[in-house]
This record gives sequence, C-alpha cells and structure tokens, in this order.
Amino acid sequence: MKVGRADRPALFSLARMPIDIRPADPAEVDRLVDIALRAWAPVHASMAAVLGARLNRRVYPDWAASQASEVRDACANPKVHVSIVAEGPTLLGFDCVVTDASHGSGEIDMIAVDPQAQRRGIARALTDHAVWQMRDASCTLAHVATGGDPGHAPARALYEAAGFTALPLVRYYREL
Repeated sequence: MKVGRADRPALFSLARMPIDIRPADPAEVDRLVDIALRAWAPVHASMAAVLGARLNRRVYPDWAASQASEVRDACANPKVHVSIVAEGPTLLGFDCVVTDASHGSGEIDMIAVDPQAQRRGIARALTDHAVWQMRDASCTLAHVATGGDPGHAPARALYEAAGFTALPLVRYYREL
C-alpha cells in the first residue's frame, strides 16, 4: 500500500517523501525473523534483568527460538495481516495485525523495527497503518499488549502517543 495516496491517510514520511507500507511477501519471512530477533534482543535482556537469570531461564528458556517461531507462524496464518516498511530492498520493520469482525476488534500482535532504523518514526507509521487496517475491516476497538519492564518503555510511549489507553496488568512469576 502506498502511504499518502489520496484514498488513504498520510501516515509517515522519510525525508519528506511518503513511504510504502505493503503486505509482506512469503519470501521475506527469514528477513522478518532476523529483524524481530535483533529488535527484541534488548527487550528480552530487560526482562531477564527484571526476572533474574534463574527465573528467566524458566520463563523464557529459548526466547529467540520461540520468537522466531511466532513470527513464522504469524506470517503463515491467513488471518494475520503482515505489513512491512522498506527502503528500496532494505526491510526496515513490520507489523502483524489480526482483525475479528465478529467482535469488531483488532489487535496489533507484533511490531518490530530494525535497530538500525529505530527512532525514525517507522513504528508509529506501522501503528497508524494497523489502526487504518482495523478501521477498514469495520473494527471499532483496537488493542495491543506490551511489557511493563524498562525494555518495553519505547513501545508503551508509542502506543500512548498513538491514542491507546493503558490498563496496567501485572504478571507474577515464582520459581518453585
């Protein structure tokens, strides 16, 4: 999808030029997994610092393998809309959106931006695009979940800036 066309809201620009947000191609899945693992490594390090090494090994025994599997599963699921932002042949980020027409709701399931491309507004463009997709699917409610640890602070700031209202939830872990 070309962002900024007359039939769609202008969402984002790099160097004052509209960028493309388009559906992911199945041939790009390995590149999306790579982006996700590099983008989410600091987040998982933050969660490990909060949980401590022993508890973290129990909760996330191999976070990279499980995250890679989740990205691959999302890309293979026909109910998940996977969109990417690219600059030429370079993939900069992606999101996964799930809509549920029967409940009139949509969820941003994942967003990842290449660490080299972060702080350029790409995550915001993907978030705005996800909301547009939900509205286009007649959804009247959008939701997204993220962590409360320091590594997720940028995600929380993004969602709040995009108009989402946080409902703080706490998940406790205890090793037995």
